[in-house]
Amino acid sequence: MGRSRSPRRERGAVEAVSERVDGGLAQLVPDRERPRGWTLLIDGAPQSHVDLDDPAYLSFEYQRRLGHVIDLAAPPGKPVHAVHLGGGALTLARYVAATRPRSTQQVVERDAALVQLVRRELPWDANARIRIRSADARAGLAKVPDGWADLVIADVFSGARTPAHLTSAEFLDEVRRALKPGGLYAANLADGPPLAHLRGQIATAAARFAELALIADPAVLRGKRFGNAVLVTRDLPLPVAELTRRSASDPHPARVEHGRALGDFTGGARPVTDAAAVASPAPPPSVFH
Repeated sequence: MGRSRSPRRERGAVEAVSERVDGGLAQLVPDRERPRGWTLLIDGAPQSHVDLDDPAYLSFEYQRRLGHVIDLAAPPGKPVHAVHLGGGALTLARYVAATRPRSTQQVVERDAALVQLVRRELPWDANARIRIRSADARAGLAKVPDGWADLVIADVFSGARTPAHLTSAEFLDEVRRALKPGGLYAANLADGPPLAHLRGQIATAAARFAELALIADPAVLRGKRFGNAVLVTRDLPLPVAELTRRSASDPHPARVEHGRALGDFTGGARPVTDAAAVASPAPPPSVFH
């Protein structure tokens, strides 16, 4: 396993790290604007950003939107049981630990070599109750006890695509099993015109949960460009007004769709089953340049 030297500071310089992991070439690139900020890339595609000095700082647009969901999942500061499907550099697990101390978290990340790299180079608070399971996301979720989680967050990409078996109604059945009654599920979805994948994911969630909301850049919702959308679901009413306010005030403002407008957005798409599921579409090369 080839790797460069560990990140460190010598005479003010910060060195990047490159290392082969199971999913490809991982790179940890220093953030020029934040002294202990790092961006994780896999095969050139940005995966995570962390600030070791300020784990409550979220740089990526979609992660800020998931941060809003985490903030509104329970009263401020209240500890939660959280499951993260997809680990990356553990950005969101660090965020939960920083904003909701004493939370208990399980992270399912199949790339064991990536976990080792992040643990070594970007260590997290030793007091944080974060357990990492190196397994496929759906297989790892199956090991979560029934009704354990207040919050399940899915942010899983393989080769910049969400694997097919994490897009189906049967997968959401497993999510529901792991959630407490009224627990919240949020997923980072990526799609571009004609938005067939996104519409299908909304229809699938609507078949399993009573309440849905979608947070996305208006240009993505209009099918003008490829991008991320955060789907939020649970059986209790969602804090749509506060999600809308927070998303609109972000540096890159987002729109929140819900209710009839979100139903209309699906355009008659049908729920996805395991038998028919396909991976999310690959982003165009221009997305990362």
